[in-house]
Formats: sequence, structure tokens, C-alpha cells
Amino acid sequence: MRDDHHDPSLADDLRLLTTRAAERRRFMGLFAVAGLALAGCGDDADAADPSGSTASGTGGGGGGSGGAGGAGGAGSTASTASTTATTGTTASTSTGSSDCEAIPEETAGPFPGDGTNGPNALTTAGIVRSDMRTSFGGASGVATGVVLTVELTLVDASGCAPLAGHAVYLWHCDAVGNYSMYSPAAVNENYLRAVQESDADGKVTFTTIFPGAYPGRWPHMHFEVYPSLEAATDAANRLATSQLALPEESCDEVFATTGYASSANNFATMSLATDGVFSDGAEAQLAAVSGTVAGGLAATLTVAV
Repeated sequence: MRDDHHDPSLADDLRLLTTRAAERRRFMGLFAVAGLALAGCGDDADAADPSGSTASGTGGGGGGSGGAGGAGGAGSTASTASTTATTGTTASTSTGSSDCEAIPEETAGPFPGDGTNGPNALTTAGIVRSDMRTSFGGASGVATGVVLTVELTLVDASGCAPLAGHAVYLWHCDAVGNYSMYSPAAVNENYLRAVQESDADGKVTFTTIFPGAYPGRWPHMHFEVYPSLEAATDAANRLATSQLALPEESCDEVFATTGYASSANNFATMSLATDGVFSDGAEAQLAAVSGTVAGGLAATLTVAV
């Protein structure tokens, strides 16, 4: 069942014509949009708002963080989580496409925060940052969980050359499955959203937390690629929209720690083969994860556009 919402731009349409796989994803994304129009965003399976759950944050911003603070108490701060969790080492897995095949085009989902479906975090001062665990622009919530460093390497799909001076907008849910700016428990927060400019090697690096698992979706992160930092304020300028999948071994380790109990229960019923986005193949989107839960994890992925 497809459970995301997608609002493609002209650049997306041109890219989608290049491969059958991309065309198939676009069709599925448009089908989901139609479903959303009939049922409303609240009925979408990617609408990460688990019944009775609260955001993993602390009060501040717009007064909607009281529930967020509750979840933070149930879990731990990012630093505490990483020092009190187990110390097992997560095995590295696929590093994504090695032949510079273009990253599959995917839906941005119903909670992009890029102005295509409600609020636009891209125009808020402070969005350009490497540490995305805190809210910004007047909000003060903090997302707690196992610390995760995400490194994406942007390359040219036609020749594998690094793409310097581009920009990536990355966002994902918190440890209990809530999306800032949308989920009731985190609607007044904007944590776990950030933009970074790629360096000379095409790399962008974010410090965040390991996302939780909510019903209907494999643990993942959303991202959009833009031609420049200046262009990363308007979703119409995006070059690609895709998702990063996290490996099963890492999810098992993280979800066994404090603050991820609901994720552990949800994850037990999931597989990449049944996920609405990754079921047609996630090889180019499956990040390699290294490090330990106690010392911090690192996810890497090559993104060809």
C-alpha cells in the first residue's frame, strides 16, 4: 500500500522519464496523492502520529511542546541515550549505487515542510545547519534518541563526478514516529529538519538521531537535492526527491534501547519487501551504518543525480 504524498516539479518530471523504475515510482506517488485527496492527510499511513504518542522533545517554541517534553522524559537526551545504551557494533551494509545510477525518485510524503503541503521550513532563518536535533527560528524543542551522523555524497549520475555547491534538505520523524510541524505532539517544533551545502567532494553531513518506526513504513529519511544553497528555499527548484533506508541490523540494535519501545513493536511487523516505497528495490537507497549505539552511529550513502 502506498502511503506517501508527492508534489513533483518540472525537474522531477524530466528525471522520471529516464527510467521505467522512476516512472513506476512517480505513478505510485501520484496514486497516493489521489488517495490523500479523498481520505485526507490524517488517514495516510505515512502520517506519523501514533495514537497516544508524544514527540521526543522539550517545551518551547509555540506552546505545543508540553506533550513533547513527556516523550523526552520517557526516553533520554541524545547524549544520555548514546552513553547508556548497549555497546554492540552495527555491521556496515550496502553503500548504495556504485555505478552512479541515478537515485530513485520517491515521494516527499505528506510532511515535507518545504511549502508543497503546508508549512515551509526552508524559508525559516536557521534551517542551514549541521546539527538538526534542535528546533530553530523561535522554537526550542529537542529531539532525543540515539545519535546518528548522516553523510550523503552527491555525484553526477552521468559521470560520477562530485557535485560541489549543491544543497540537500534532510528531514525525518523522531524516535516515536512524530514529524515536527505536522504531528499534534510536535506541531510547534521544527527539529529534525536541516539544509547543508555540499563541499568540494560533494559531501553533506548532518548530526541527528536514529528515526523511529511507525506503522506502515520501514525506518527511513526523506531528502531533496537542490542545485545550490540559494535555490533550496523553493521546492520547485529541487533536482531530486528520494528516501534513505536504514539497515535491519541497525534498527534492531537501536530499537532495543530506551525511548524506542513503540518503534520496536512496529518494526517487528515490517520488511523492506512490504514497504510501499522500498518494495520495488532499495539497493541504491540502503545506507551503510557503522559505529556503536553507545558511541554513536554513522550512516553513509552515495546519491547520484
